[in-house]
Amino acid sequence: MAQPSDVSDDLPLSELSAVDERVTEDEPPARRRLPTRWIVLGSLAAVVLIIVAALGVVGWRFLNREKVTLTAPANLAGLTLDTSDGAKQTVDYLRTAVAARLSLSATVGAVYQDPASSDRKVLLFGGTNVQLSPSRDLDQAFGLLNDQSGTVTELRVVPAGPLGGVAKCGTSNGDGSAMPVCGWADNGSLALALFPGRTLDDAAKLLLDLRTGVEHRH
Repeated sequence: MAQPSDVSDDLPLSELSAVDERVTEDEPPARRRLPTRWIVLGSLAAVVLIIVAALGVVGWRFLNREKVTLTAPANLAGLTLDTSDGAKQTVDYLRTAVAARLSLSATVGAVYQDPASSDRKVLLFGGTNVQLSPSRDLDQAFGLLNDQSGTVTELRVVPAGPLGGVAKCGTSNGDGSAMPVCGWADNGSLALALFPGRTLDDAAKLLLDLRTGVEHRH
């Protein structure tokens, strides 16, 4: 009498092979999903690390940045500080407007007389603050000088000097006559200066001398 045999023994070899192939084909998709998932997670982790590193650099610079102060000495670059009430009122208006727009603190405003000519005054105003985009903030400050009678035109980058940052000069015709206007900005300060009676090139050079006497780092 024939003994019962396993079901698998009754299957032809070709069918056994087909079953093995189906089992083999059914398993890989589950295993293939794992590498893709790890790749995505790895990419996300890399992005997070980059962001954390960038924030760490910004934080380190913020905590270790030099303290910047602005002063208005009585004598500066061959000029003399004008302490008259009229001078104070004029520059205080400009100083307050810029400080409010750019959230500047420890502001400074001064009018300097040129002993050689009463028509060559210099109006200087600005303040200190942490600025992540000095060039953009400086452009905004120039924009405050625009009014219905004129705008600041021909704005261009000029040498910023040893203190770094960015410096720019342009021409303001707000009062009906062309007048050079220059300014600087760095990560700790921003200031503008009006130079009536001077050329744009002379104003750019004088700006460096003014900045050296006004800006101090500790």
